[in-house]
Amino acid sequence: MTDAIVLVNKRADGLAEVTLNRPEIHNALNEHVNRRLVEIFLDLKHDPGVRFVSLTGAGVSFCAGADLDWMRRTSSYSQDENMADAIVLANMLRGIYELPKPTIALVNGPAYGGGLGMTAVCDVAIGVKTASFTLSEVKLGLVPATISPYVVQAIGPRQARRYFLTAERFDARKAMELGLLHEVVEDQAALLAARDKVLSALRLGGPGAQAASKDLIFAVQERSIDEAVRRDTARRIAEARATSEGKEGIAAFLGKRKAAWVP
Repeated sequence: MTDAIVLVNKRADGLAEVTLNRPEIHNALNEHVNRRLVEIFLDLKHDPGVRFVSLTGAGVSFCAGADLDWMRRTSSYSQDENMADAIVLANMLRGIYELPKPTIALVNGPAYGGGLGMTAVCDVAIGVKTASFTLSEVKLGLVPATISPYVVQAIGPRQARRYFLTAERFDARKAMELGLLHEVVEDQAALLAARDKVLSALRLGGPGAQAASKDLIFAVQERSIDEAVRRDTARRIAEARATSEGKEGIAAFLGKRKAAWVP
């Protein structure tokens, strides 16, 4: 069943655990996985019981990129067929990136090509020290196209010029240095502990404010601080102050008590 290629565990504490479940081929992507992820993240977006999402891979790998059978089939596709196929991948990445809820990538092993892209689209990325990364597309005569906006945003255009062109493999420490990972930990147990620490911090924030903060980042990144940006950001804080969540947060702070959303 296609449902089994990606597992979803919605916990009572508001965390949805999403696991790529093709360990026998290192959780490689294909059109079925991509479509399933589109469905899953659309469901998580609209599920009021879900506040946070973690993404990882079953077995020893996070995601090895495109699987060989999928690559073989796409090489015989027409231009229109390839375009339709690539749009699904692009939509999958966008669905994770724009999810109005905090996302955490738990990189438990190699993350190549599309797997590296899936690391970049998450809000927080934590990896084990044995994780490795590569953008190997040029070795196949291809380009890291649909993942490029997110990877360039994560590591910057200067570093992208090296790693897009050389397809060099780099380790977790280098990934953190480049800005792809926020944290590197010892092993799987430490990975889960690091996730729980991040979740503890996230639970203190208002869910509406977190969604609005993500949208704020999208609105201001790489823009000049002109009159339009100044007015837009002023509008956003004015609107936030007027929300019930904003009023509750300020009242809780002044009253020296927990806000209503804090467990």
